[in-house]
Amino acid sequence: MSVEKIEVKDLDFYYGEFKALMDINIKIEEKKVTSFIGPSGCGKSTFIRVLNRMNDLIDETRHTGEIIYEDKDIYNSQVDVVELRKKIGMVFQKPNPFPKSIYENIIFGPKRHGIKNKKELDKIVEDSLKDAALWEEVKDRLNSSALSLSGGQQQRLCIARALAMKPDVLLMDEPTSALDPIATAKIEDLIEELKNKYTIIIVTHSMQQAARISDNTAFFLMGRLIEYKETSRIFSDPQDKRTEDYITGRFG
Repeated sequence: MSVEKIEVKDLDFYYGEFKALMDINIKIEEKKVTSFIGPSGCGKSTFIRVLNRMNDLIDETRHTGEIIYEDKDIYNSQVDVVELRKKIGMVFQKPNPFPKSIYENIIFGPKRHGIKNKKELDKIVEDSLKDAALWEEVKDRLNSSALSLSGGQQQRLCIARALAMKPDVLLMDEPTSALDPIATAKIEDLIEELKNKYTIIIVTHSMQQAARISDNTAFFLMGRLIEYKETSRIFSDPQDKRTEDYITGRFG
């Protein structure tokens, strides 16, 4: 039986006067991959950033409605945002390793959260790189600059860096859009592995990717959630004409 990890109720979200998201209601299932699809500007990236309050960093944003995670609204004044972002980690569109060594990239977060023991940090580095399917490729050059890695390796390093924080949920905002097909395939295989341990939410422009890797798919259009169901059903039997038009390439 599926368990819900995050529930969003009646969410509206604004940048200043502009209403970017309207009346979003969705339940994200635990240890599943959920894809958000839709044309550019439809609100999917805004929505994924609402889920760990990344949009708080932008001036004049506000919302109404609730996002329930661990039985609490994440916008509740008692919620520690730093702790929230540790539990709901994020991987961005372009690989963004720090200009430091591979090792330093991974331990950056754990060290800031108070872990100083070298043995413990070594274990976090090894475990995170193994979980990100990168350990075998970099274990002999952990002190090399992260910027010496290929684009695909850099993105897996950024995933490892997020995993080092022991998150519960992993948000991925178009994590393969800057990568070539081989690197993309590696990341997709990795996502398939990671869902055994983590709840994964991915924004993707590629419907083929959504069809390949996700269990559930949500289709957004002009700030609204149009349709949300099992991926196989949304592609084979969309209930809304707008979903059908999008996935058959009539627009977007």
